[in-house]
Amino acid sequence: MRKIVALALGLSLCTPVLADGLPATTEKAIDEIVAKALSDSGVPSASIAIVKDGKIALAKAYGQAQLEPAVPATPAMRYKIASNSKQLTATAILLLAEEHKLSLDDKVARFLPDLTRAKDVTIRQLLTHTAGYQDFYADDYVPPFMQKDTTAQEILDGWAKKPLDFEPGTRWQYSNTGYVVLGVIVEQVGGKSLYAFLKERVFDKLGIKTAIDIDGTWDKADPRPYTHYALGPMREVPAEGKYWLWAAGELAMSASDLARWDIALMEGKILKPASKKALTTEMVLADGTGTGYGLGLFVSQLPNGHRRWAHTGGASGFLSTNVDFPDDKASITVLTNGEGLAHKTIARQIEDLLFAGAVDADADPALARAKALFAGLQKGTVDKAALTEDLQGYFTPAVLADFGSSLGPLGEPASFSQSSREDRGGMVHRVFAIEAGGKKLRMETYIMPDGKFEQCLVRQPS
Repeated sequence: MRKIVALALGLSLCTPVLADGLPATTEKAIDEIVAKALSDSGVPSASIAIVKDGKIALAKAYGQAQLEPAVPATPAMRYKIASNSKQLTATAILLLAEEHKLSLDDKVARFLPDLTRAKDVTIRQLLTHTAGYQDFYADDYVPPFMQKDTTAQEILDGWAKKPLDFEPGTRWQYSNTGYVVLGVIVEQVGGKSLYAFLKERVFDKLGIKTAIDIDGTWDKADPRPYTHYALGPMREVPAEGKYWLWAAGELAMSASDLARWDIALMEGKILKPASKKALTTEMVLADGTGTGYGLGLFVSQLPNGHRRWAHTGGASGFLSTNVDFPDDKASITVLTNGEGLAHKTIARQIEDLLFAGAVDADADPALARAKALFAGLQKGTVDKAALTEDLQGYFTPAVLADFGSSLGPLGEPASFSQSSREDRGGMVHRVFAIEAGGKKLRMETYIMPDGKFEQCLVRQPS
């Protein structure tokens, strides 16, 4: 299967859309990243979109949307984005809040009084996975009962009327059930179906034309869903029955159209500033612990302090990753039609390709200086010009003797790389992973703005 997929890539790598925004060398590197990820994983196809400077710079499809008969993937094809839909369900709630038709701090009891602890659970807790309702879709496959159609009410009856898994607001635990509750609230307050609401208030305004409700008509020309069973060949897998994904993951669209949503979110085209801030602000638990999650989005920071908003999606046979970098006016969208980690691998490697240099421009020279410092320590010596006065004082003759006698016999490192970087105390904290003489070492450093080392500790990882 891997050979077949690799061969197919060479035949069906489609002409890019709006490809003028990336250098040819960057696009070639992306082609290689995607081709290798699909070949290694056996995943049939990937559709990607890259936003640069607030515009779609590249939209491209690779591999086969269908295996038998072979149908090449194209950038216009729709893939199920599954839980990447959650940020749009959250947007629907926020739009209703802007109209004062509800509040994020309303209790669920205002809308669905018969649910468990409805008087204690808030809409905000549903949005942030801190409500305590048990997740109905925790499996990474489709159990037989989920291949049959259901309704939102049946999901609520089956999972939102059970005892809570924890006190509201005290823990973070991913719950699709909470988003079904939210979908019911949107329809109750908005007076129309969730998809109709999103189409009118979001998709039509942004020119998103490929978005569909996956519980509707799934065209025969669309990509098919595939999976591996153990180490077997890629096989088509049955989809969930209608309504199982719904408000928790009901949407399908092209990578380009999901990228258009990314642009709109970053630029505030749909949500007012206060709503956008609420969507992208980390929820904090009752004890002050951060969750890393906003309203339908994971939120974090890059080492340079720039914001990163992200989510993944998983429907039967379809996996996706969508990442926004609002301070850089950029995003990466990866949609696939095969189960495995290809979507994450592709997104992560493209992120490294596009942002690693900008985020940590001093990484390479700092690594070179760290290697030189380590080489000197193996000999029991240091270049004092490379150290602050404090670190010069730390490296007494006795300390240097221990460094030299213990590190010298290990010989030249087989590998030496930076494993982490963060800012602290006006310095850069860089940790390096070293393998030498069959031992793994951890070198922790603090580096001043002028490049001098303020700290250098070498230990074995615990």
